[in-house]
Amino acid sequence: MLYTQTFMLAILLSLAAGQHSPHGNISWSPCREKTLLPLLCGSLTVPLDYVNISSNASMQLSMVKLEASKQPKQGTIVLSPGGPGVSGREQLAGPDAVGLQISTGGVFDLIGFDPRGTGDTIPFSCFPNASTRSNYLLKAPSYLNSSDTALGQIRATGTALANACELNAKDTASLIGTGYVARDLIRIVDALKEGGLLNYWGFSYGSALGMTVAAMFPNRMGRVVLDGIVNPLDYFSGRDVSLVTATDVSFDGFFTGCVANPENCALAQLTLNAQELSEMVYNLIYHVKFTPFVTGPDAVTDIIDYTVLKKAIQAALSTPAIWSIFASGLHDLLINNTTQARTLLQLTNPPQSPTIFPDNGKEATSGILFSDVPRERINTTAFQQVVEELYTTSRLQGDLYAALVPSYRDWPFKAKGAYLGGFKAKTKNPILFVGGALDPITPLPNAYNASAGFEGSVVLEHGGYGVGQQLLRRYRFELRG
Repeated sequence: MLYTQTFMLAILLSLAAGQHSPHGNISWSPCREKTLLPLLCGSLTVPLDYVNISSNASMQLSMVKLEASKQPKQGTIVLSPGGPGVSGREQLAGPDAVGLQISTGGVFDLIGFDPRGTGDTIPFSCFPNASTRSNYLLKAPSYLNSSDTALGQIRATGTALANACELNAKDTASLIGTGYVARDLIRIVDALKEGGLLNYWGFSYGSALGMTVAAMFPNRMGRVVLDGIVNPLDYFSGRDVSLVTATDVSFDGFFTGCVANPENCALAQLTLNAQELSEMVYNLIYHVKFTPFVTGPDAVTDIIDYTVLKKAIQAALSTPAIWSIFASGLHDLLINNTTQARTLLQLTNPPQSPTIFPDNGKEATSGILFSDVPRERINTTAFQQVVEELYTTSRLQGDLYAALVPSYRDWPFKAKGAYLGGFKAKTKNPILFVGGALDPITPLPNAYNASAGFEGSVVLEHGGYGVGQQLLRRYRFELRG
């Protein structure tokens, strides 16, 4: 009986992994688009629905390749820039390509792909036109604490988004989850025909994807680097409290750095006491909720309110390179120089260059994020507990992530083929987890907690500020067999 059960389990796992169709090939050709470094464009045919073994329906996985700049080539690394909902092709089309190639020694081909729902791979789009989408975005609050009516508005706009997606994107909504993307990664490896092992570098959400594929296919793991770690248990349960455990500490570091380098920080003109600066800015956040600053004639683009200021803070914490500009904007607000304070608006709405590759999956982030979490996990009690935890954990940004929680409850779709197991495995090769104690979004404890579940893995700890990918040029990995 035990043999029969084991045999049947092996069959089911094989089918779940998508073994019911043959391995495809990737046809590469020079990209027609103008990219910073020359890229090859390609696509791979993969099953549309892995768990429906009676279906022969397929889809095209869009990808690009940056070829190794040095010989002999040592293999291929597949990249995931994070998100969810971020195009891997776009990552290699711009300046990041240079840092990624330098960081990996130039001896690997680098592949960026558009995950399901994203970019040009069965794009998840819920609105019929840009005008309808803009109307929705204007009505949807970003922060739960932005007003006394924000919770109701978030629930209403979340329901409206769910209705729009059910009307316009229901055929793909259940097919874009992380479990299916993990299977797509294995298909890419098979198509490369380079020994059957996945070399992978994933950032932020890309770490959750990396841990998912590692847990599902531990014997297929080659050299894997996960950078800026998301707690997968929190992510797949819709309670990402761990995201904000270091946010306030990181913000404190901004003020400490300001008074230590007053020549580069306009805020230091007000006081050289970091604690006093901190309280000034927290008071400013409270003040602007009731008395926004008007910097020009446009009611949409020229007002600095609670949401705009919070978004500027988030942008600065993620990208230390803009700290000096951010500090100047805060200084100008504090002295009521609203004309100069417009620099903060530029941080929240920087000039956008057109994307090099099609960005058709406008609702991919919501579609993947909400579909990955079973609806039953976010009941009313759980919702209240998560919001309270977020507020308690971060004075600064707890209400940003709390604003996501109501939408989980109203989302009508559930990702097919979701991975429901634990994140503990002995992978064929050990995983390298990367984290920083001052990372405002993917904190260092996540790296150690994740590493504890993958036997033989190690943690590389850095002392820098910002989110993992911002530190791209500060370290180099040697991925050797």
